[in-house]
Amino acid sequence: MSTLVSILASNPLVLLFLVAALGYAVGQIKIRGIGLGVAAVLFVGLIISALDPALKLPEIVYQMGLVLFVYTIGLASGSAFFASFRSNGLRYNLFIGLVLIISAFVTLGVYATLHLSPAVTAGLFAGALTNTPALAAVLDFLKQVNPADSPVLSEPVVGYSIAYPYALLGVIFSIVIAQRVWKFDYAKEAESLRHLGVTGDNLVTRTIEVTQPSATQATLSEMTHKNSWDVVFVRILHGDHMHVATPDMRLNLGDRVSVIGDPAKVNRVITALGKPAAQELAEDRHEVDFRRIFVSNSDIIGRPLHELRLPQQYDAIITRVRRGDIEFLANRDTVLDLGDRVRVVTRRDNMARVTALLGDSYRALSEVDVLSFGLGIAIGLLIGAIPIPFVGGVPLRLGAAAGPLIVGLIFGALKRTGPIVWTLPYNANLTLRQAGLILFLAGVGTRSGYEFVRTLTSGNGLTLFLGGVIITTAAAVLCLVVGYKLFKIPGSLLIGMLAGMETQPAILGYAAEQTGNEIPNLGYTTVYPMAMIVKILIAQLLVMLLK
Repeated sequence: MSTLVSILASNPLVLLFLVAALGYAVGQIKIRGIGLGVAAVLFVGLIISALDPALKLPEIVYQMGLVLFVYTIGLASGSAFFASFRSNGLRYNLFIGLVLIISAFVTLGVYATLHLSPAVTAGLFAGALTNTPALAAVLDFLKQVNPADSPVLSEPVVGYSIAYPYALLGVIFSIVIAQRVWKFDYAKEAESLRHLGVTGDNLVTRTIEVTQPSATQATLSEMTHKNSWDVVFVRILHGDHMHVATPDMRLNLGDRVSVIGDPAKVNRVITALGKPAAQELAEDRHEVDFRRIFVSNSDIIGRPLHELRLPQQYDAIITRVRRGDIEFLANRDTVLDLGDRVRVVTRRDNMARVTALLGDSYRALSEVDVLSFGLGIAIGLLIGAIPIPFVGGVPLRLGAAAGPLIVGLIFGALKRTGPIVWTLPYNANLTLRQAGLILFLAGVGTRSGYEFVRTLTSGNGLTLFLGGVIITTAAAVLCLVVGYKLFKIPGSLLIGMLAGMETQPAILGYAAEQTGNEIPNLGYTTVYPMAMIVKILIAQLLVMLLK
């Protein structure tokens, strides 16, 4: 054993990848459908480092991981975060912020009742609300006022590690109870929330034979605007010739036109234009063809589709966009992201030109623009290092957790500034985010395992576990009861908001599995950034105020 410890202690890269591999394997183990996921890397790191205090990774490992994780989250969530404030986003964020503030007071009560140290209390708060960046912010703050080898630096990790497992399971259990008590009708809610645009996978294509004279009195664009049709016209068969349905075209009696959209909305268009045709136009690809194309050309990112002038310059239209696992209709204001997979309809001889415009390069999608990526992170770290005067003389900083997150949100919403494209391809973003989280969890786990075991064996483990249970349960129950009964938030949206408040992808995955739709994702994305920032600040404030 001593030989193995010596090898791992002298080879940090071997230690890093061993912890990551074993942690990932443990995370795949599920009991009744529930598993720790990637968070298991933290616990494997704790177990391995408990064998010997020399088994710890360099500090730069978890710092690098944290920055990658929060910045990529910001880039991915920026547009949805700011867009949510145009509807109920502000109301929902204020509600979740209030729940977190009340949870902070509950934490203060736990601190006073159980006689905990300030550092452990802050870690307990971060673990009970499953927020790794908040833990990182506490560690960053403590390093400003303590020596690098101070035992106090391991205290927050101990509190976090003990509170985290119940936090994950306890919140999921609270969702199970809420579903049984209130009997959420997820199918009915999905229908009533269709206007939110998160059920984009329910698209159909229908061909209509034009028989209504009124259908010939205006262009497709004019009819769509006048009737508020949320559909896309795709092809028009006029006589023996097939045409791409561009916005300025007019229909004639006897024409056949194909339309894509939600079934109910397509039926409205059928009633207004004529009757269903016997044969679908999409089956005829001799003149007008369609193709799925990956968006990899950075020159078109951040520009709405109407600026690309596809109908005018290429006799082409984009009918639908698949971003990640969600597919939605394209319209003139749709802004494409790197990695989007779009469905293009155009004449066969134009397809190569449109493909060249959009890119369609797998290699380009796997690459990261190091200039924009590095510059964005550097700006975030600089902002995070700015001292904010606070009571007591010790300045408050956004730190390496909140600084890059805020900058990522802003750049994610802007998408580009002049020639610089800030966003990342979807797959690259997910890969970097996962890698960052693993680096952080492995780094923090291996630097705290010895102290973690010492705390457990000293008799304080059960006390800390009880404190975590109180904080987690109070936050989850308050969010669900007040959100559903007082604010009348639909259940499918509310459980997504609960996952966002916990900033926990595992809980979101469970919520999406229960509803069978994308509505929880909307609730999660709406409150996630704000919840992340508030918890990071509260965790630091707890240390400062209690100290």
